[in-house]
Amino acid sequence: MQFSRLSKYTLGAAVVLALVPQGLVAQAVQTVQAISQKDKDEGAKAHPQLTAQFGGAMTGPQADYVIGVGKKISVQSGLSNSTNDFTVTMLNSSVNNAFAIPGGFVYTTRQLVALMNNEAELAGVMGHEVGHVAARHSAKRQSAATKNSVIGIGGAILAGVLLGNNSQVGQILQKGFLQGSQLLTLKYSRKQENEADALGIQYLRKAGYDPRAMSTVLQSLANQNALDARMMGTSDQVPEWASTHPDPAARVRTTQALAGTAAKGTTNRDLFLTKISGMIYGDSPEQGYVEGRSFKHPVEKMAFEAPAGFFLVNGTQAVAIGGQGGKGQFTTAQFNGDLDAYVRAVFNEFGQANQAQLAPGNISRTTVNGIQAATAVTRVASGSGQVDVTVFAYQWDATHAYHFVTITQAGSNPFQPMFASMKRLSAAEVAALKPRKLLVVTVKKGDTVQSLASRMAYSDAPLDRFRVLNGLPASQTALTVGQKVKIVTY
Repeated sequence: MQFSRLSKYTLGAAVVLALVPQGLVAQAVQTVQAISQKDKDEGAKAHPQLTAQFGGAMTGPQADYVIGVGKKISVQSGLSNSTNDFTVTMLNSSVNNAFAIPGGFVYTTRQLVALMNNEAELAGVMGHEVGHVAARHSAKRQSAATKNSVIGIGGAILAGVLLGNNSQVGQILQKGFLQGSQLLTLKYSRKQENEADALGIQYLRKAGYDPRAMSTVLQSLANQNALDARMMGTSDQVPEWASTHPDPAARVRTTQALAGTAAKGTTNRDLFLTKISGMIYGDSPEQGYVEGRSFKHPVEKMAFEAPAGFFLVNGTQAVAIGGQGGKGQFTTAQFNGDLDAYVRAVFNEFGQANQAQLAPGNISRTTVNGIQAATAVTRVASGSGQVDVTVFAYQWDATHAYHFVTITQAGSNPFQPMFASMKRLSAAEVAALKPRKLLVVTVKKGDTVQSLASRMAYSDAPLDRFRVLNGLPASQTALTVGQKVKIVTY
């Protein structure tokens, strides 16, 4: 969550991200043959705001490498023969995400790149997203977006998430509630996802890559999704997207069938791993760190802790809180020094975003660990009965304020301990916070999956994290001397 870069409080209507739909069409997909000037203009208008809302564009050798691969695969779409017609961006986001918008704009987050294990997988993900654009899927969804009042950016609907943190998102989403601007997108239909997979595989073949990379990256994404769900204790629950997004193994199998079993093309595995070594992994100092139920922000020098039974998901502009007893998010908004007016504005903005009239009740003033605070609650009807919407705001200094918005069952708010946990960090506490980075190491004699996993900068599930990060099956314990693998360290 990049508080210093957030200028406006934004909540949108509830949406569901495209996960891993079942099946894969074999028929030819109709695609456009060129990038129109209208698309170029609209994409260029949306690009700066979109980039900022996803943590900003990364620069340097790692980003340059990703950009080069993205442009190489994009031209295979036939939208243009010139790589200069495509703008490829690696975003400074800790969410597994990739998308594209019309006009030749293609995006992937650094976190999704870190999950990949070769260049062909990177090309496959980007090819999938460009396929959505080539098939005009976003244009076909425009009317649906208008009918459902889903937020667009710069007038454009984001063209497709291949796979976000949907195990997390499924637990956070509730009617009329959304975890910040990272999730401003509509789901694609199963047919559209299938078409994008087919096009992505076609582009891989044309570019000389192993087309099987599409299925392997999908498998890694599905494994990461399952690990995230298990880590948050949600693996035994049916998330909101489950009814329309079945077992991801089905999509893995169908992309395997399309690609074939024989190796036909390059993967550039060692080159890819060498290029991404040293990249920041997970949360960045600018976004703050989530560690279990705690959130600590070294730049803003703040910290809070979610109650037992809840989990946190960090985003570029908000921290989402989820659990069985309620849902919430922590973010900021414009502040003019009047904390009561700030609380009223948050209710108003939240109500407008969700097409509802939300007026706060009595605004109470209090102090939390020496921090001036204000809170109010309003009761509204929902599909499942009465719920309480609570805003709890903190005046951080003369020009900045931050707040929680929570939704809970009427008359019950398990988030009170979290509201009371907000505190300022000391200089020593800030100095102790360190970012994680991805490090590629070469397997030496005697190294095993277990020994290398023990070097992971995590106290929880380091072995599972190591396996998912490197695309290793649960049955594998031995590694090949000279093989490159990824670990996460400080």
